[in-house]
Amino acid sequence: MHDASHSKRNSLAALTLGAIGVVYGDIGTSPLYAFREALAQAAQDGISRGEIIGVLSLALWALIIVVTMKYVLFLTRMDNGGEGGVLSLMALARRATGGRWLVVAVLGATGAALFYGDAIITPALSVLSAVEGLKTIPGLDGMSQSMILGVTVGILVALFAIQAHGTARVAVLFGPVCLIWFLSLAALGLWHIVQAPEILHAFNPVNACRFLLSHGTTGLFVLGAVFLTVTGAEALIADMGHFGRRPIQLGWLSFVWPALSLNYLGQGALALQALAAAQAAGQPLANADWFFIMAPEALRAPLVILATCATIIASQAVITGAYSLTHQAIALGLLPRMHIRQTSADQIGQIYMPVINWLVLAGVLVLVFGFRSSSAMAAAYGIAVTGTMVVTTCLAFIIAWKYWQWDPVWTAMLVAPFLALDLFFFGANILRVSEGGWVPLLVAAMVGLVIAVWVKGRQAARTRAAGQGVPLAEFVAAIKARPPLRIEGVAVFLTQDADIAPSALLHNLKHNKALHRTNIILTVERQGSPHVAPPDRLTTERIDGDFIKARLSYGYMDAVDVPSDLARREGLLAGPGGTSFFVGRSAIRVGTRPALPRWMTTVYMFLHRNAADPTAYFTIPPNRVVELGSQVEL
Repeated sequence: MHDASHSKRNSLAALTLGAIGVVYGDIGTSPLYAFREALAQAAQDGISRGEIIGVLSLALWALIIVVTMKYVLFLTRMDNGGEGGVLSLMALARRATGGRWLVVAVLGATGAALFYGDAIITPALSVLSAVEGLKTIPGLDGMSQSMILGVTVGILVALFAIQAHGTARVAVLFGPVCLIWFLSLAALGLWHIVQAPEILHAFNPVNACRFLLSHGTTGLFVLGAVFLTVTGAEALIADMGHFGRRPIQLGWLSFVWPALSLNYLGQGALALQALAAAQAAGQPLANADWFFIMAPEALRAPLVILATCATIIASQAVITGAYSLTHQAIALGLLPRMHIRQTSADQIGQIYMPVINWLVLAGVLVLVFGFRSSSAMAAAYGIAVTGTMVVTTCLAFIIAWKYWQWDPVWTAMLVAPFLALDLFFFGANILRVSEGGWVPLLVAAMVGLVIAVWVKGRQAARTRAAGQGVPLAEFVAAIKARPPLRIEGVAVFLTQDADIAPSALLHNLKHNKALHRTNIILTVERQGSPHVAPPDRLTTERIDGDFIKARLSYGYMDAVDVPSDLARREGLLAGPGGTSFFVGRSAIRVGTRPALPRWMTTVYMFLHRNAADPTAYFTIPPNRVVELGSQVEL
C-alpha cells in the first residue's frame, strides 16, 4: 500500500513537471514583454506611481480571474474523455445538442481559425523579445536591429526544420529548463520586491479600477496590452489529454502562478525605484525593458540564454498544438486530409505535418520582417487569444447547460462575468486593429474561409453523389437476379454512405464483369469522443451471402488503421484470394446546375485535388489498393 501511494506521488510529480515544461511555456514567457507593453500605453505623458501600481494591479487580477478562476478551476473540469481544447469542447457541445445546433459548429470553427493566428504570432513575438535582451548586455547595447532579426530568424528556421525529426528526445529537457526559468522569475521578482515592498499595494483591486476610471480610452489600450499576461491560458485545457487535470492544476496553483506574480511585482518594484531616481534628478521616467534590467549586469547574458530557451519551448508547444488541432479538425470534417507522419513509436501525440509546419514558418517570418520589433508586434497578439477565449466561454455555457444539465439561469449567472471580461478584453484589443491586430484576424478569416468551403463542398458533393448513385438494396437484388462471374477473395469498398452502392463497386463490375466472393461495404466514421477502444470500433451487418455492411468508428484523437481493425474480427478477411481495397476517386467539376457559387466550387476543387491520399490516411498498403475514378458535378 505504501509503495502504491509512493508510486502515485512520483507519477503525479513527473506529470506536473512535464506540464510545467509544455503547458505553461507560452504564458511563462509573457513577463518578457507584457508589463513593458502595458506600461508603454500609459507612458505618453510620463509614468507616475499610480500608473505603475494600477497597470500591475490589472495584470495580477487578470491572472487571478481569467487563468486561475476561469481556466484552472472551471474549464479544466470540462474534459471530453480526458481531452480538452476548443475542438474537444465543440465535439462535447455537439454531442450534448445532438449535432442540431449550427452555432456549436460555427463557434468551434471560429476558435480553430483564431488559433492559427495565435500560432504564427507566439513564436515570432516570444523569440524576438528574448533575442532583443541581447541589447541589455554590456558591450552589446549597440547591436543593430538587423543583427537581432538575423539571430531571431536563425533560431526560428532551425526550430521548424527539426520538427520533421521529432522532438521526443529533446522534450525531456523541457520540464527541467522551465523549472529553472520559473525559479529565476520568482527569484528576480523577490529581490526587487524586498527593495520596494510598497508594490504589494497592487493586490488591491481598487487600484486597477481607479486606473481604468481615470484614464478613459488610454485605460482600454492599457487593458488590451495587459491581456498579454494571460496569453497561453488556452494551453491549460488544450493539453489536458497529455497530462490530466490534477497535474495542470497543481503546477499552476503551487508553482507557476506564484512565480509569475512575483516577477510582475518585481518589475513593478523596479519601475517604482527607477521613478524615485528620475524624480530626484528632475527627469520624467521613460519606459524600459524592465524584465532584463531586473538582473544584475553580470547575469544578463545567462538570463538572455535562459529566456531564449524558454521561448523556444513555448514556440514548440504552439507548433505541436497546431499539428494536434489540425489533426482534430481533419477528423471532425473541418479541413481536408493532410499528410501526417508519426515521429515517435511510443507517443501517439508526437506527429509531424509538413504542410502546417511550413505554412506556420512562412507566417512567422513574414511577421518578423514585417514588424521588426516585439513592441510593434505586441499589438497583433491579443485579438486572436481574446477571440478564442470568447468562443471557449460560449461553448462552456452550452456544455454546462445541455451536457451537465445545469439550470440555464444559474449557468448564465456563473458564466456571464467570465464572458463579460472576455468581451471587455476583446473590445480593448480591437482598438489596436490598425497597429497590427488585423494580422491574426486576416489569418483567421483565411482559415475560416477554407473551413467553410470544405464543409459546404463536402456536403454538396455527398448530396450530388447520392443523387447519382444506386440504392445498395436495389443493387444487391439485381445481382441476385443476374449473378456475374465470381472470383476468390475479399473486396472492401470504402464509402461515405453505406445505403448507396459505392461508385468503385459499380465501376469494377462494369469494367471487369466480375464480383468478389465476399464484398464488404465499409464506412469509416469519427465519433464526438476522443477515443474508441479497439474492440469496440467495428460493427457489421450481413446483407446476404455476398455482401456485408461494416462500420469502423474512431475517436477524433485516434490513429486510423483500417486493415488492422478489420482483421480483429475473426474470419472477416479470411479465405483464399487475399483482400483488396477499392477506393473511389471522385473528380470535381463545375456542373450545368451549380450546387455552389462558382468561386466556392473552384476553391473546393483545389482543396479536394490537393488533399492527402486517402489510402495513406486509412493506413492501407498501396499494393492492396484499387482506385477507380468518377466525376461529381457541383
